[in-house]
Amino acid sequence: MVSVSPVTKMGRQAQIAGILTHSSVRSQDELAELLAQRGIRVTQATLSRDLEDLGAVRLRGANGALMYALPGEPGGPGSRPGGFADAHLRVDLPTTADREAAARLSRVAAELLVAAEASANLVVVRTPAGGAQLLASAIDHAAWPSILGTVAGDDTVLVIAREPDGGAEVARSLLHIAERRG
Repeated sequence: MVSVSPVTKMGRQAQIAGILTHSSVRSQDELAELLAQRGIRVTQATLSRDLEDLGAVRLRGANGALMYALPGEPGGPGSRPGGFADAHLRVDLPTTADREAAARLSRVAAELLVAAEASANLVVVRTPAGGAQLLASAIDHAAWPSILGTVAGDDTVLVIAREPDGGAEVARSLLHIAERRG
């Protein structure tokens, strides 16, 4: 296992989100151990704050045990259908889950989005090192009808717009959301 030592809160939270997406985690102690295996040492208080910031919830799994999950993981525990409209978050959202996803995207974008540039149906979004996966996850969970999907690296997110010329509008919307500051 490669030792990862994020120097930022966003990097640590991106690691936590990755673990919760790919593993069944039943306790904060178990999560702390999984982070330690990646070279990340955290206190229980920091881990608790990170889980709250990420919106992690404890849900009952198929075996009856409680486990941590990120709300809205497509197809996963707590997943929800649909999303919100693109009108810069100014529409009434149909469900609490949609409002939470929109608020999370707004908060994460305000913190992580550095730049967004479009070409045709593609948008290249820049973040600080370690922030791309967290921002991509927030975009994906927001389930915009005009966004087909995202691909995240370390500090860059590729956002694919559904329409052949939709990249410019998606970039404008993301920049607008980031400027709102949550």
